[in-house]
Amino acid sequence: MARRSPVLLLVAFLTFVGTVGALVFSSRLFHRFSDEARALKFGKNGAVRWPEKRSLEYYEALVSSDFKRQKMKLGPKYQLVFPSRGSKTMSLGNDFGWLHYTWIDIGTPNVSFLVALDAGSDLFWVPCDCQQCAPLSASYYSSLDRDLNEYRPSSSSTSRQVSCSHQLCEYGPNCKSAKQQCPYTIAYYTENTSSSGSLVEDVLHLTSANDDTFNASVQAPVIIGCGMKQTGGYLDGVAPDGLMGLGLGEISVPSFLAKAGLIQNSFSLCFDEDDSGRIYFGDHGTAIQQSTSFLPSDGKYLTYIVGVEACCIGNSCLKQTSFRALIDSGTSFTFLPEEVYQIVAKEFDRQINTSITNFQGYPWEYCYKSSSDELPKFPSMKLMFPPNNSFVVHNPIFMVYGIQGVVGFCLAIQPMDGDVGTIGQNFMTGYRMVFDRENMKLGWSRSKCQDMADGKNMSLTSPNGAPTTNPLPTNEQRSNPDRNATSPALAGRAPSKPSVASTQLITSQFWLLKLLPLLFLLHVLVSIFTIDTGRY
Repeated sequence: MARRSPVLLLVAFLTFVGTVGALVFSSRLFHRFSDEARALKFGKNGAVRWPEKRSLEYYEALVSSDFKRQKMKLGPKYQLVFPSRGSKTMSLGNDFGWLHYTWIDIGTPNVSFLVALDAGSDLFWVPCDCQQCAPLSASYYSSLDRDLNEYRPSSSSTSRQVSCSHQLCEYGPNCKSAKQQCPYTIAYYTENTSSSGSLVEDVLHLTSANDDTFNASVQAPVIIGCGMKQTGGYLDGVAPDGLMGLGLGEISVPSFLAKAGLIQNSFSLCFDEDDSGRIYFGDHGTAIQQSTSFLPSDGKYLTYIVGVEACCIGNSCLKQTSFRALIDSGTSFTFLPEEVYQIVAKEFDRQINTSITNFQGYPWEYCYKSSSDELPKFPSMKLMFPPNNSFVVHNPIFMVYGIQGVVGFCLAIQPMDGDVGTIGQNFMTGYRMVFDRENMKLGWSRSKCQDMADGKNMSLTSPNGAPTTNPLPTNEQRSNPDRNATSPALAGRAPSKPSVASTQLITSQFWLLKLLPLLFLLHVLVSIFTIDTGRY
């Protein structure tokens, strides 16, 4: 009997080898809208809207999810897009409210509009079938050399009415009929300033810039406000030819471009010191830029609000100067909450050591005389953002000119009610401001606002030559700018196909684990056989 045991063990060993070689691993699969998936995600009592099987909503959700997955696989079509007339923006001075403007073409055939750029609102509207609009003749404005245009939907072959049943029609529930054209009314911060009319869909004419393709034409469908009636500041020179909302709302131009898969969900505005600038859709900035996170309001991201930890004047960072601020390119100058304003302005006045004066017609409280045409000496100003990032305000003053030239300057900050301030264009001068909507961050870096579309002033590839689809660095890479940047949004995504080397390594490790019990059994078998035969 003892002599037969090794044979039995050998049979058992061979049987076990065959069994292990045929091991099968299984798992249970759930459909994304099954009852099991709902229970796993929200619990048994989760109060959440869940599409009914085989309903229209059910199939719409499936199609929407498939489109999103497809876009994730393919990535954006272009790295950068910008208006077909060029990426350049300009400030046209007091005539146009000191805002930055760019030329944008709409419709078929295309018509050009000089629109203000506003990161503080969402809708893109232009004067259209006017009942009450600002003057459009160049003779009305000292800085224009051609007339402005009025949009006429009936003259564009690509124009379509937006009905009240459309998901982006805010006033849809108030319409008499779902087929009625969707109306809109938007009131702005400035008293009695508004735009109203109806919504239409038409195409924007843009130009793309990729590593291998420059100046490719892009036609992007967007929803536009046909602004029939403007009031307040929009009749007095501010945005007479329309305003492009760049906010976080679904109806904004950046939202349409990103959802169409044309760009990554980000854009940049650059403000040079000579009153020129640039706008680029899809721009994630540079690997060396500083950044801070946008803050939600009641759990939702509605506008570009950031948290300022402290304001610094000269070498003094002031206590009790933390506040939340809206980053708004549609506001010419900067506003601080009243208490913060008083602390900052008084410290600025203390360090400048010059008597305050008053210039009639100017809105600022802290103004000073100056006899020099050169920029006067004034203390530096800096905003501190989490996590420990500084934003140096390079030119917080406004020069006052008289008949003989410069007669003085003012601290271009004003107080406002409430606890949320506004960082306007004057504080952004000298910076490339990146509104990274994908990662909900504001980025900034010093810039001369060069033309990035010619491929000479901005590298559209990573330092090692491989294309970079998202130049925004991780936190670790920000502290070590010599490393190649990797997008935080992509860092956690596994490649669709692992490399051959990694596949072989995983396979060999897996089979080694499977063979461990076999090796142990073989060891026992040999030991018993040795004992049975009396060999040592």
